[in-house]
Amino acid sequence: MTKKAMTMAFGIAILILGWEAAKAASFDCDAKELKPDEKAICDNRALNDADVRMVTTFELLSGLMAMGSRGTLQDEQTTWLKKRQECGADAACIKAAYDERMKQLGETYKNINRPL
Repeated sequence: MTKKAMTMAFGIAILILGWEAAKAASFDCDAKELKPDEKAICDNRALNDADVRMVTTFELLSGLMAMGSRGTLQDEQTTWLKKRQECGADAACIKAAYDERMKQLGETYKNINRPL
């Protein structure tokens, strides 16, 4: 499969999975003790959608990566979540965090080893 075809397939998969998952954030918005960033995400449709896109992309990438690389990806995700939590309820900060993470995940995808 060519690089262009793989990129297109990846994009289509994100759209399909994102469409189904677009109903709610990647965590329970009805939980009693939401952190400030989580509450802001649940209360803001654009942030909610960004969360769903990011988590869908993260899960897709996890499935494409070798086991050792998955651990690194998970560690990066944990670090990123802590950074997002530092935003508190600041929607602009949270949006910037999602934009940055999606850029990182895009770079990770570009660097996945693929057979020729």
